[in-house]
Amino acid sequence: MSPNSSDQHVDVLIVGAGLSGIGAAHYLQTDCPWASYAIFESRDAIGGTWDLFRYPGIRSDSDMYTLGYSFRPWDGEKAIADGDSILQYIRDTATEAGIDKNIRFNHRILGAEWSTPDSRWTVTAERTDTSETVQLTCDFIFSCTGYYRYDHGYLPDFSGMDRFKGTIVHPQLWPVDLDVNGKKVVVIGSGATAVTLIPSLAQTADHVTMLQRSPSYIASMPAKNPVAGVLRRILPNRVSGKAIRWFMALMTQAFYQVSRRYPDVIKRFLIKGLGRQLPSDYDVATHFTPRYNPWDQRMCLVPDGDLFKAISAGSASVVTDHVKEFTEDGLLLESGNELEADIIITATGLELLFLGGINISVDGEAVDPSSRLTYKGMMLEGVPNLALAIGYTNASWTLKCDLTCDYVCRLLNHMRATGQRQCTARNQDESVAAAPILSLTSGYIQRSVHLLPKQGNHFPWQVHQSYLRDYRALKMSDIEDEVMEFTGPGLNAEDPVAVAS
Repeated sequence: MSPNSSDQHVDVLIVGAGLSGIGAAHYLQTDCPWASYAIFESRDAIGGTWDLFRYPGIRSDSDMYTLGYSFRPWDGEKAIADGDSILQYIRDTATEAGIDKNIRFNHRILGAEWSTPDSRWTVTAERTDTSETVQLTCDFIFSCTGYYRYDHGYLPDFSGMDRFKGTIVHPQLWPVDLDVNGKKVVVIGSGATAVTLIPSLAQTADHVTMLQRSPSYIASMPAKNPVAGVLRRILPNRVSGKAIRWFMALMTQAFYQVSRRYPDVIKRFLIKGLGRQLPSDYDVATHFTPRYNPWDQRMCLVPDGDLFKAISAGSASVVTDHVKEFTEDGLLLESGNELEADIIITATGLELLFLGGINISVDGEAVDPSSRLTYKGMMLEGVPNLALAIGYTNASWTLKCDLTCDYVCRLLNHMRATGQRQCTARNQDESVAAAPILSLTSGYIQRSVHLLPKQGNHFPWQVHQSYLRDYRALKMSDIEDEVMEFTGPGLNAEDPVAVAS
């Protein structure tokens, strides 16, 4: 098909060629071989987050046995893998399955309009390399963009930034030629990006300081998981990957549940554990004891305690204070102390952007996602033939995305088998109360959570953040239920097909 043709059509349009998008394409090829599809990727490369972020030391923030695909188990030795290895894993997956041939790079989707009489979407995109407008139609949209904004990160309005004589860098836009050798570096932030950057920078910088307003929970885990090693030795290759994945998923879920039920116990356990990896006189209470309970915010993982090793070696340090203003030579803190710096890295978080900023409408009426509930955490209330790949906040992203991909394929096959062309989740239950879809208290979520869809207070509108519950809801449940409405040729949208109770 000509890339600028206005009459081109695909059965399924996948948005995004990152970890989720490549996984979605694999499921479609395998489970819905009858379906034509295309992947629209706004950038010029495969990999999404793992191609965009290039800062030193970038690595996974969950174990690779669950972050990897269920259909292509991670076979690397490291449980926490570096960004280059993850990117190569995604690229290899796309190449081996021929998925890369269906990717249209430099295609940013601007809007999607659903027509009930036609039972299809009309999608308008912009070529980011030529500024040309491209239009096509599709029967189903599968958004795999996640909810992060990729063109820029979050940067607070620090006073005096223009006075600083050194270099200011946001990790999302890391300069390839940045040299930290022998430099004094200050990293503002205490999240996953900061704890990843600091051990890597400390290897060559004169000194690296992590400046945080308040501590985060940081847990050390072995870079090579010993249980995974044992299972690989005793089980055949065809089953070891699945066994390891299930083991890690269940262990992660169990730890989360215990953390929520007994927060004080887990808090003491975590603080005591990291205290053993720091000098005996270190002020753990100030710098590593959060004011919130475990899993109120996402937990940071450090392989083999590399952050604590850098602190113990004296090449890195932690300061807990607030920035008052930038100075010519560094930072003036609220306490009156000053931090000298040659380079200041603002690891101050990301911004959220739902659906990649796509404007959607149904029969001429614009859809405000923030006013809609989510069905099983993967479809929008009242929006036909549109699915979302959204992962977990308390476990690896891919665990939920794999379940969503499987469900979407079951849904597509069901409609094909029954001759129906439209599926729409509709809420007729007035008792459903709306709540934020993401419950974490992290700043980057609280700043933008009002822009995201909502979840309900009971099934199927509630988002469980539980792999076991979602496994039952998405993989083991019937496609037909009292919420999902199906329509097809010869039927009006307001006359749903009778479904099983």
